[in-house]
Amino acid sequence: MAPIDPSAWMVLAIVWPLASAILSYVASRAARWIGVAAALVMTIPVAGLAHSVWHAGVLSHNIGGWRPPLGIELAADGLSVLMLTLTAIVCGVGSVYAFAYFAPQTRAAQEQGQRFWPLWMLLWGGLNALFLSADLFNLYVTLEVVGLAAVPLVAVAGDKALTAAMRYLMVSLLGSLCYLLGVGIVYLYRGTLHLPTLAALAGDSLAVGSALALMSAGLLMKMAIFPLHFWLPPAHANAPAPVSAVLSAVVVKAGFYLLLRLWFGGLTAAPDADLAQALGWMGAAAILWGSLNALRAQRLKMLVAYSTVAQLGYLMLVFPLTARDTGAMAAWGGTLYFMLAHACAKASVFFSAGASLRAFGGDGLEQLRGTATRLPLATFAFATAAVSLIGLPPSGGFMAKWMLIQAALAGGQWWWALVIVGGGLLAAAYIFRFFSTLFAYVPEPPAKTPVSGLMEWSALGLAFLSILLGLTAAAPIELIRIGAPFAGPLWIGG
Repeated sequence: MAPIDPSAWMVLAIVWPLASAILSYVASRAARWIGVAAALVMTIPVAGLAHSVWHAGVLSHNIGGWRPPLGIELAADGLSVLMLTLTAIVCGVGSVYAFAYFAPQTRAAQEQGQRFWPLWMLLWGGLNALFLSADLFNLYVTLEVVGLAAVPLVAVAGDKALTAAMRYLMVSLLGSLCYLLGVGIVYLYRGTLHLPTLAALAGDSLAVGSALALMSAGLLMKMAIFPLHFWLPPAHANAPAPVSAVLSAVVVKAGFYLLLRLWFGGLTAAPDADLAQALGWMGAAAILWGSLNALRAQRLKMLVAYSTVAQLGYLMLVFPLTARDTGAMAAWGGTLYFMLAHACAKASVFFSAGASLRAFGGDGLEQLRGTATRLPLATFAFATAAVSLIGLPPSGGFMAKWMLIQAALAGGQWWWALVIVGGGLLAAAYIFRFFSTLFAYVPEPPAKTPVSGLMEWSALGLAFLSILLGLTAAAPIELIRIGAPFAGPLWIGG
């Protein structure tokens, strides 16, 4: 039997979830089963593409045989495969979680589920298309598909989430407008939107620099980097638990993915050192501000949402840490590994929070006092995921932060190492604050509503994966090397 063309995996990774979205809309009564089946099938093209990139290196495919600039090119390297895998993990486990979360026990739950599944699959397809596109305008289109699916997913929760969804929509549209204006400027001065071609033309230009600034500002809005984060906590805190998980784990990172494409091999050959430091300090401010607000939060999901604001700050450290030749590859690898570990841990935490909300009728910290013994599996999942969020060994979070600290010290930028360590201590502070409430003694613990085992086991599975990433780092790290814009060791001295 002839081997499957690797390009087929790229096309299937986009077409399959989009077709599932249509099917789940048409056959709404069977949407839960269609969604879970589609999630299981999606492992095939993602695994096939990962295998192809692992053995053949960077791949590309011209749809319909038309070459750029007339045609649409799909491309896959280590970064895009990592994001596809991350999406498949979170959305796959999230589909199992949502199968139980939107069980048609009541008419309202049934109607929510019927609205959820088509949007969920559309979001998945949009994310896959974004990670495989190699054209600035097609990236804009996929970015809009992701936004237009994510916003109504937030609103699925009902009246409480509508205000948060509208705020998310306004910020998303403003960010998209900034990005699109930048795309127009790039086309005016470069005559192409094809990323590999733009990389070959990269050079100092006021117009292209202005376009890069506009596009970066729009993406930072979508990433919710401080001080542009104001939309994220209410959106993530009020959305259904599986939606909160995928927003925090994957959707906000789609903006960061585009930033990496633009800054490293897209519109600029080498980021300006002063600007790179400024972006790093934005990340440091995000870590501090998000952590302080997580310490003050009175709701579990709001605490986790502000934790996302803080954790996203670590991603911005890639800019100053790669500005020096020494340790640049370690910084690149540490950042990408952090995205993977954070996604698994944060999705697990949101799943645990959703189980707690379902079990006790709310997620207020006072309302959850003494509930650890009544929901032990979800509590254990939260605690396990927290190990990675804090950055304790042997978790994936520890592995990623250790690589970033190595890069900072090797490049003579010791202050970023202090930021990373300080962020871990702040994370420990707000997580232990929650644990002190969870394990507090109360004479009469609140009554518990039965929770599906699928919800708790989904949370625990992702929590264990966040730990396992720290023990089996070889394969992901080698994948990260493929198509990386930097050379050198991922481990300083290695």
